[in-house]
Amino acid sequence: MKKILFAILAIFPISVLAAEDAPKSDWVLNIRRIGIDWSRVDVKNGDRYYDSPIAQLKAASQDSFAGMLDTVLEYRYGNISWDNSLLMNYGRLALKPSQLPETVTETVDQILLSTKFDYSLWQYEGLKFGPTARGTYDTEFTANGKVPRRQQIRAGAGLAMYDHPIIKDLYAIGIYEYDFTYAADQTSKEGVEFGWRIEYEIHKGIKATTNGYYRDYFAYSDFVGTDLEWDLLAIARLDSNLWGNFTMGPYVQYRRAKSREADVVASNFMMGISFNYITKFGL
Repeated sequence: MKKILFAILAIFPISVLAAEDAPKSDWVLNIRRIGIDWSRVDVKNGDRYYDSPIAQLKAASQDSFAGMLDTVLEYRYGNISWDNSLLMNYGRLALKPSQLPETVTETVDQILLSTKFDYSLWQYEGLKFGPTARGTYDTEFTANGKVPRRQQIRAGAGLAMYDHPIIKDLYAIGIYEYDFTYAADQTSKEGVEFGWRIEYEIHKGIKATTNGYYRDYFAYSDFVGTDLEWDLLAIARLDSNLWGNFTMGPYVQYRRAKSREADVVASNFMMGISFNYITKFGL
């Protein structure tokens, strides 16, 4: 399966470009989101109120921060679509209990470089359908404790529907993943992935967005306990225009996964308010 996927990724774009005869090409820089979420709780003299029935007076001071950059360079040439994207997401929580040392925890840490190549076999009312080839490099800003920085390369090919006013991307692909997070335990994995990005304008200036994926692995080159058997990520956001391209709205994010060594499933649920800058530039 690995050889087939790489052959498709190497040959498919070249053969399509050679066959395509459309006269018009477009470059667009799509800034899907530059956002920040921040909150602060400042408690003074909490140690003097340790026996108070009022939780707010004895709580731990805390700072919560999360930043997001999600941008994609889009190329359109006839039936060809080629997107190159950069996603950076980092969040941390700092707790300062009275008379105890500060503790810092990362809530999210990801750098994702992606490329995807789509070819439209048919179109209907703006919805395109056809084969797709994709590749990603998945890493992070800093190592998480004693665990080294995540280092993964993922390639896949399959079918996709895309470029619709509502259905921006809906795909099903077979994937090959090479994981070199651990220098001594480098592994390759094979599986399937289903993903989506959907946008819907509820009212002028109010847009609902959801995106995510589900991955299921069925073959491994070796046993590494932290490798995932399956992985689900779902994000939903409501953006309301504040001024120009600046928006504000609630969001929820849910992550659920199962590793090979664990006998239980892990999950992470986040919700809050985000402030974003969203725009497009024609190049």
